[in-house]
Amino acid sequence: MPVSPTIEHYVRLLLAGDRAGCRSFVREQVGKASDVTEVYTELLWPTMEQLDRLYRADRINAAAEHMATRINRCIADQVQLALPQGVPNGRRLLIACAEGEPEELGAQMCADLFEVRGWEVYFLGGGVPNDEILSLVGQLRPDVLLIFGTQPGGVPGVRRLIDLLHEVGANPTMNVLVSGGVFARADGLWKEVNADLFARTAKEAIPLAEKALPREPGTRSAGPVKRRRRRRRPPLLADEPDAALTH
Repeated sequence: MPVSPTIEHYVRLLLAGDRAGCRSFVREQVGKASDVTEVYTELLWPTMEQLDRLYRADRINAAAEHMATRINRCIADQVQLALPQGVPNGRRLLIACAEGEPEELGAQMCADLFEVRGWEVYFLGGGVPNDEILSLVGQLRPDVLLIFGTQPGGVPGVRRLIDLLHEVGANPTMNVLVSGGVFARADGLWKEVNADLFARTAKEAIPLAEKALPREPGTRSAGPVKRRRRRRRPPLLADEPDAALTH
């Protein structure tokens, strides 16, 4: 996938481990931007995706990917301070994600960008057991639960969490939105785990969440109503030890 010269340059700085160069470059981009959120959506986020593509294609090793991602996250922490303050819109978002630096970074940027739009955001990060997420959903009663950056091994755990949320009914009008990770790579997988909404990026997730109506209690999610034929379950949905969001 082609990337812009700006992203290419930033990626080169990141892979070189040039922390000072990265800070200087992003500071320059912030100065040029008419809206600082553009630095998130047009530079930091696509850079995160490009690093993931390079790593998955074996064009960079784990050391390079880890170093670059951590610098990018440090930069995001600094840019976050310059983001505009959103006018509260009365809506609440809870975010959980897979364990791992790239997943945490993507979820963190989602949290920041939703806050710009006036959402009240609670960011859990990765490694939180399903029962604790369920308890927090009951306490906070968010309008949307965003599950970000799930890896293949964590898909069964996501499905179990969504099924548990529906079974217990702690917050029956809440929508479950999945984004990033394997859901961005496997078409239709979000339906298989019975999520209500899917967005590939934070830029897509925000308007989708804002337009979403409260979930009708007792209704099914967007997943298939019934099996069309008997078949083996896809490997990603086979029972595996919980990962990422479950213990």
